[in-house]
Amino acid sequence: MSHSPNDKRKPHGKFATKLIHFGAEIDEATGASSVPLYQASTFHQADLEVSPEYDYTRSGNPTRQALEDYIALLEGGTRGFAFASGMAAISSAFMLLSQGDHVIVTEDVYGGTYRLLTTIMNRMGVESTFVDMTDIAQVRAALRSNTKAVFLETPSNPTLKITDIAEVAAFAKEHDLLTMLDNTFMTPYHQRPIELGIDIVLHSATKFLGGHSDVLAGLAVVANDSLGRRMKQIQNGLGNVLGIQDSWLLIRGMKTLKARMEVSEKSAQRLAQWLSEQPDVEVVYYPGLPNHPRREIHEKQSLGYGAVVSFDVGSGEKAKKMLSKVRIPLVAVSLGAVESILSYPAMMSHAAMPKEVRLQRGITDGLVRYSVGLEDIEDIIEDLEQALRG
Repeated sequence: MSHSPNDKRKPHGKFATKLIHFGAEIDEATGASSVPLYQASTFHQADLEVSPEYDYTRSGNPTRQALEDYIALLEGGTRGFAFASGMAAISSAFMLLSQGDHVIVTEDVYGGTYRLLTTIMNRMGVESTFVDMTDIAQVRAALRSNTKAVFLETPSNPTLKITDIAEVAAFAKEHDLLTMLDNTFMTPYHQRPIELGIDIVLHSATKFLGGHSDVLAGLAVVANDSLGRRMKQIQNGLGNVLGIQDSWLLIRGMKTLKARMEVSEKSAQRLAQWLSEQPDVEVVYYPGLPNHPRREIHEKQSLGYGAVVSFDVGSGEKAKKMLSKVRIPLVAVSLGAVESILSYPAMMSHAAMPKEVRLQRGITDGLVRYSVGLEDIEDIIEDLEQALRG
């Protein structure tokens, strides 16, 4: 089957098919089976009177464009944007706000987002109020005359609290507020917030989308063309774009998203159940457990439970002892990879959060977060058992 330069391949089919057939999977010029790496910083302009599609890689590059179109397709948005990291994507989204604006934020938000809002955006004159977004009454109570946006994270990191996306989106629309949602844990495979009324979906693509602990990247998808134009202006103005090699690596990683998520999630469900039966474990946080708070809300808006399990062993001393004894997972920052990763939020992802604030939000010294990889679940459990008992 030959493909001419004018043979535009239309993405079609269900999610798993779109992961492979996303519109740029075959190079139109050569028939190559992967997106070419356009390792160029600038582009020749044959006619000064005609604006070319690409002129400078900060403003646009065919390899990065293929990735941006890819994530927009998967999330069901109008336009995608690729950034140098997840925090670069989140920071760029907050650049839509102006001095004097106020934003309502999920209280147990990722530590990097908390740090951005409390040490940088506050200096720019953007105020934040952190609320328990599982309670819509608290969201409503945080509304001010200068409120311009709501930032959601569900399931939240690391206690996996569930926010009703459609409920908060409806509240925001009622008050003409911009909505932003960090969808890193669920990915578009499980959860597509734009379909529920969210304006901007954000990802640390370093995690499940990349999936191999070898690329640092962030993605954003917008729900309409107007937001797309504004985000493009910010991306081009700040210049915090994703590099070409990393764009290619991320495309490659995303092709196996469904296969990886299915295996990791199945193991995570088994691990969460096992942990809930262990006397050394005080609390287990996982949306797939029958007793997880607001599990029914999660099931209404997500197709699965994900591959992250958090649990509390009771004290920092016990947590550190366990972390020193595990043999299978990396003890590291990050998550969402082919290898399991065990993190200690108090000293890693949420180290920027003052201890009293952490404790108020359930991020105790005994809390650990297990991102389940592709290892055999029996080996994972056996390893954790010896670490907990040892």
